Parts: sequence; C-alpha cells; structure tokens
Amino acid sequence: MELIITSYCRIKNNRIVVKGVEVTLPKQDVPSYFFADAYKHFEMNYPKFHKMDNLSKLGLIASDAALKGNDFLQRNKAETTAIIMANKASSLDTDRIHQQSINDKDHYLPSPATFVYTLPNIVIGEMAIKHKLTGENLFCICDAFDAQLLIDHTQITFDQETKSAICGWVDYDNGNADSLIYLVEIASDSIKNTNFIPLNAAALDQLYK
Repeated sequence: MELIITSYCRIKNNRIVVKGVEVTLPKQDVPSYFFADAYKHFEMNYPKFHKMDNLSKLGLIASDAALKGNDFLQRNKAETTAIIMANKASSLDTDRIHQQSINDKDHYLPSPATFVYTLPNIVIGEMAIKHKLTGENLFCICDAFDAQLLIDHTQITFDQETKSAICGWVDYDNGNADSLIYLVEIASDSIKNTNFIPLNAAALDQLYK
C-alpha cells in the first residue's frame, strides 16, 4: 500500500503556502487580524470559528486551506478518514489565559469558554465537527516537528480501517503560529494522474522547512 500526500498547507510567520503557492493576504503582525483575514480569504463560513482559541483557529485555517479546491472529502468516507496531529506547546497558550483567571482572586471568574480549549486535541474535535469526520484520531506532543513519528502513526491507522487522513503539525504559542497540515490517501490510478508527493520523512521535512 503506497501512501501519498495529495495537498498541503504550510503556515509560518503569518504566511500561508498552499501546495507551493503563497496566499496573498495583508501583512498582519497581530494574530487575531491574521486569522480574520485568512478566514475571509478561504470563505470558511463557520461562525463558531470566532469563539475558538488560537490553536484551533490555526488548525482549521490550515486544514481548510489544504482541502480547498479538491474533492478529498467527497471521494473519501467520513468514517474511514483519520485526523493525526502533533505539536510542541500543547494547549499552553490557552492554559496561561485560564490560569490567569484563576490567579486573580479579586476578579475570580474562570471562563468555561476558555477552559474547554485547555486540551490540545480539541483542535481535532473542531476539524471533525466542521467536516463531519468520524474516523480515528490522535494528538501527539513532542519536542519538535517529527516527520517519522507522524508517518509511523499514520501507517498504523492505515493498517487498520483508515483509508484517508488529515495529518500534520499545528503549534501555537506566544503569538507564534507554526503549522503544516497535509492530506494523505492511498495511491490509485486516478489520484496518481494528478500532482502528488510520496509520504516519507524526507518529503515531510522539506515541506516543513
């Protein structure tokens, strides 16, 4: 079974690259403005987006960008499409906000809307809900982007029931957005007639650079 990457999105330093082509957006140094511009550009039409934490916003933008302009969701079944993600900071960016609300004894008011995002795998849940996916899912925490780790876990799921997957790295901390999300499918004659990238560590490392 040959696994291939059929689309990808790389986000770094408030720049978005989809399948090697940079997306033209206004230059924004403020994360909320950058996310808002990306939301509009990709016509996401998902009001819940504006209530999410920054990690989930990053994951949804990158996954929607990778899915834009192809029929990945149409040619693959929801129940056999996995979501496999990893990052370094976990949900630390949101954890700090939640902790501040606990520390302030004079204005003690922890927000349930913030607390719900104090787990990194919530970004997987948001992707699954938006695209109605019900396959396997996994979120790993590691010191740095690890292509082989992602490949190994992807291969394990494909050895079972998975037939397609949304995979990658989605990390947000202290205003720094760093993401590589890519779509994985089983090579077939119809897909091979389009541009694709073999799923291997060298290819992933190159996309992440």
